[in-house]
Amino acid sequence: MSRKQKKVLIRIIAAAAFLIICYIVSYICELPKPAEAAMFLLPYLIIGYDILIKAGKGIINRQVFDENFLMAVATVGALLLGEYGEAAAVMLFYQTGELFQSIAVGKSRRSISALMDIRPDYANIEEDGKLVQVDPDEVEVGSIIIVKPGEKVPIDGIICGGSTTLDASALTGESLPFEAEPGDEIKSGSINLTGLIKIRTTKEFGESTVSKILELVENSTAKKSKSENFISRFARYYTPAVCYGAIALAVLGPVVRMLMGLAPEWGSWIMRALTFLVISCPCALVISIPLSFFAGIGGASSEGILIKGSSYLEKLSAARYVVFDKTGTITRGVFEVTGIHHNTLENEKLLEYAALAESGSNHPISQSLKAACKPSPDASRVSSIEEISGHGIKAVIDGKNVAVGNDRLMKLLNIDFISCHKPGTIVHIAIDGEYAGHILISDVIKSTSAKAIAELKKCGIKKTVMLTGDAEKAALPIAEEAGIDEVHAELLPEDKVKKVEELLSQKGDKEVLTFVGDGINDAPVLSRADIGIAMGGLGSDAAIEAADVVLMDDNPEKIAKAIKISRKCMRIVYQNIVFAIGIKLICLALGALGIANMWLAIFADVGVMVIAVLNAIRALRV
Repeated sequence: MSRKQKKVLIRIIAAAAFLIICYIVSYICELPKPAEAAMFLLPYLIIGYDILIKAGKGIINRQVFDENFLMAVATVGALLLGEYGEAAAVMLFYQTGELFQSIAVGKSRRSISALMDIRPDYANIEEDGKLVQVDPDEVEVGSIIIVKPGEKVPIDGIICGGSTTLDASALTGESLPFEAEPGDEIKSGSINLTGLIKIRTTKEFGESTVSKILELVENSTAKKSKSENFISRFARYYTPAVCYGAIALAVLGPVVRMLMGLAPEWGSWIMRALTFLVISCPCALVISIPLSFFAGIGGASSEGILIKGSSYLEKLSAARYVVFDKTGTITRGVFEVTGIHHNTLENEKLLEYAALAESGSNHPISQSLKAACKPSPDASRVSSIEEISGHGIKAVIDGKNVAVGNDRLMKLLNIDFISCHKPGTIVHIAIDGEYAGHILISDVIKSTSAKAIAELKKCGIKKTVMLTGDAEKAALPIAEEAGIDEVHAELLPEDKVKKVEELLSQKGDKEVLTFVGDGINDAPVLSRADIGIAMGGLGSDAAIEAADVVLMDDNPEKIAKAIKISRKCMRIVYQNIVFAIGIKLICLALGALGIANMWLAIFADVGVMVIAVLNAIRALRV
């Protein structure tokens, strides 16, 4: 509880104690009206002085119609009518409700604050053999920084010395730490748990992962949802309307009675009008709706799902079509050796020849061949290498002529080869002019992809679509294994945009199409879709910038979780709107008829607000 909240709590306790004493004294003793008024005025001012000040400032600044004005008018009016106890009680319960609301908002903000704790205060660099702490903003790309156990990684980079265990739960929502070794790329915001490591920075602090995340979260409240805008407009017209309604109730009732030849009963009708004002206070709506969205965004962020604003959270709840990029989204985006076929040598020997021939290349296919060959062979066995562009490589290894490449290389060398019926990249190997077999290299589907698609279908997603630039032969088995409904292959980036536009034209007006991608070529499609979701862990900066939602750990299962969070949040929003407006209307009618007294008015205002706020913070629980 903050210092300000503690002060309010002390005032509530003091005012409640004095109010009880006042009631006891007034029950035991028959006090004159001035003495009774002075006695009840003490707890009223203890708990309500700040409301009166705010109402006065609002009048001076010509921003009259707000909840402070309503409370001030209602309670001052009650005092003038001699209802001293009720005036103090209304103010007491109103402030109690405000405290509940403040605590609830604080709970939601703490979820965001936990994420904000990933902001590093400093970076360690070595100067003259000593560690010096500098501002992360001052560290240039390519600098070597040192991260000790227990410290946050301040800037994105690659480990160039030492190994450790890292905790990235603040980024990804994944509580399980992971091992990191030299050559591994690590994200800022992770916490170094064990060993001292040296990192060569690959980005400036302003462009690093931690800065991007903080920027997204800090700006998330700027993009208001339709529901929030509706409530803002509603309150703008509603509050003046009920104020004029209360004046009409106070004046017209007695006037009508006089015209009918009856006693006007001004005091009774003014009390009805004041009760009407207390009931009409729109706190429950004005507070609980933004709080529901704030809690939803906070709960999502704790799971490694960054939603850039409540408008996107609201729109995501209506998702009915999900379109995926293939590489890096459905698949791991990392090429691996997945098969060795028709080989005349042992698997390990064939891989060894292929890795040696590719030892001088940095091509992804070459990297995957070298990664599959364990232990790494001695490159000194290679006496010459000749690269044939678009075909492959010829090399002399252990005095043998080795050719490693595609179909075109085999045809160029007049070597009979055997094609592979499985999808992927085929690397043929020939030794001394004789075919030795081929190695299949392919992008591997993520272990969570099939489960992610199944979860989406449980969420009521009508259709899942995969778009890829790969050949149809490679795309179809991946889509089939993942359970995706529709596949479009051999697409250029501009073709993906056209395909998304085509799908957008087919959906209903209230249905939302979501695109999920991770690469820089996905940025135009992410922007074009109703909702763009970027896989943040491996995703490019351009994709993250263009997206409306960012998944920090590249797990496609988080897509269904994000949709569930958004739908739960919207259910809570609608519940609060219906509940608050429904109770208000019933109580307003009862107040106008003189059936509702000030105590029912307190429930209609404070009670409804507290219930709505408590309901809103349920959005924090994922």
